[in-house]
Order: sequence, then structure tokens, then C-alpha cells
Amino acid sequence: MQAGPMKTPGPDHPITITRNLARVMVSIGGRVIADSRNALTLQESTYPPVQYLPRNDVDMEALARTSHSTHCPYKGDCAYYSIPAGGERSKNAVWSYEAPFPAVTAIKNYLAFYPDRVDAIVEQK
Repeated sequence: MQAGPMKTPGPDHPITITRNLARVMVSIGGRVIADSRNALTLQESTYPPVQYLPRNDVDMEALARTSHSTHCPYKGDCAYYSIPAGGERSKNAVWSYEAPFPAVTAIKNYLAFYPDRVDAIVEQK
């Protein structure tokens, strides 16, 4: 991946990362593929909050890395994974900033899931 431009979050585009005290579970095909009590909630500008789960709490065997990549000027280059058990719907369902920009280094070694490409992302308080 080639690094693109880098912008710093600020008042016009805020990004906050906070520890989620809830247990976060991701399931597909009747199977839990991620279960964490160490998730981070990333809130970026006006977008919905996103749960990032540590790789250690994700069944990486259930994922298949793809060649798809994107670039966010605030977070960096992004790699993607599909979930074969979810079929076509779960193509590029998971993303990760493996070398995030300095403002968001907390999400390094974490994964996030598109809610519409898995069966459920559940938070248990």
C-alpha cells in the first residue's frame, strides 16, 4: 500500500477513541467470530461510532485477507478481510489500519466490522 496524504483531526473533523466497557461480540452464520472486553469505540466527525476489537479477540482463522485497500487522510491506509462463512455479503467485511497515523495509533492491531456484512455486533453491558 502506498501512503496517501495525512490530515490531523481537529474541530472541523474530530476523532475520539475511548475504551468500551461493554463486552462486544460479532457473529455470522450462528457463530461468534469475535468476543472482546477490550474494544475501542472510535467516533469520527458525524459518522456512527465504530467498534474496534483487538486481533487477539478475533478468530483470525475465520477471516481471509483480500487485496482491497483504501486510504483515509485521518487514519491512514486500510487493509480488508472477507468472512468466507458469510458468502458474498461478507466480502471485505472487516477492516484494519495496520500502520495508523499518529493521531489514531490506539487502533493499531485492532479490527472493525461492517454491521451490514455480519449477522450482529452486540454490546453487553
